[in-house]
Amino acid sequence: MPTGVAIRDAREQLFDAAERILLKDGPSALTSRAVTTEAGCAKGVLHRHFADFDAFLAELVLDRVARVEARTDALRAAAGTGTVVGNLTDVLTDLFESVAVAIVGLVTSRDGLRARLREARPTGVPILAEAAAMIASYLAAERDRGRIAADADVEILAPTLIGAAHLLFADRKGVSPESAVVGRVVATVVGGVVRDGRG
Repeated sequence: MPTGVAIRDAREQLFDAAERILLKDGPSALTSRAVTTEAGCAKGVLHRHFADFDAFLAELVLDRVARVEARTDALRAAAGTGTVVGNLTDVLTDLFESVAVAIVGLVTSRDGLRARLREARPTGVPILAEAAAMIASYLAAERDRGRIAADADVEILAPTLIGAAHLLFADRKGVSPESAVVGRVVATVVGGVVRDGRG
């Protein structure tokens, strides 16, 4: 794209380009030149919107974190519908088939990025921490409805589900696990506390 041509929603265009690179080639391929080339814009566009490349990456991660947080209300609204295992299987599959696994790899591979993110979020692994909070909120809603045992420790179950699902999806070059496989893992983790009669 020629210099001086306005780009509609430049930040989002750059974020989407970075996400495509992450999913296709992994964190090591993510450079400012690769992002602007993928976005079809001049390199200066990135630097007009962000102080440096780590600032860009931090904003990318925080934007994707916000998307996970925005899904919490919808998941809580699903409480009492379908099955607990089915709802959890769907949300975990949707989460980990997205850019979540690649974002975790990006964060762990860049010290400067981790340092910037610690300023905004001092604990937890970005994306995974928010996903665990989302699932804990959902499990608490199901517990309130009696579909999860009253003594279920949702604050332990949620990160257990996230960790198990992350391991299933962590091979970026591999084929994603089938829904039935994810469902078996979910059923194993929550089977002892589910009370809705259908799993």
